[in-house]
Amino acid sequence: AGSPNRVTEAFGWVGENYLGKNPHVALRDWDGGDLLDIVGQDWVGWQEDTLKGADVVVNLVGGYTQQREMATERIVRESLFYNTKALQIAVGPEEADLQLVSPGAPTMKKKRVQLCEDMVKVNCQNQICLRLEAFKKEESVQKIVDSILST
Repeated sequence: AGSPNRVTEAFGWVGENYLGKNPHVALRDWDGGDLLDIVGQDWVGWQEDTLKGADVVVNLVGGYTQQREMATERIVRESLFYNTKALQIAVGPEEADLQLVSPGAPTMKKKRVQLCEDMVKVNCQNQICLRLEAFKKEESVQKIVDSILST
């Protein structure tokens, strides 16, 4: 979530305390898919700030509209420009859980999640695509950490 008051059961809050204790972690929050940030010009500066020195890029795009594709494409494209060596981790829901996290239009949403995974697989030399079980935050975080440590 973009701020503590926007926390839900689906989106937690990584606050200042956590980031203060973990200076190696940098976050870029698009706050619900702001189209200007996704497709905007480089004046925003996020690419250099977050990608240039990154060891790992975890793509946690949560929506299932075309913005998911646009955000994934932008992260992949900018990563190829700024840092081709970073491990790219694309996170999506397990197919059986998709209707739980986002009801309606399951066929389109499944295709969109797969398209984003394919985009990462085809373009990134160092990548992992994870499908995680819905509403299992601790287990999901551990799977992401285990994926990072296994490379």
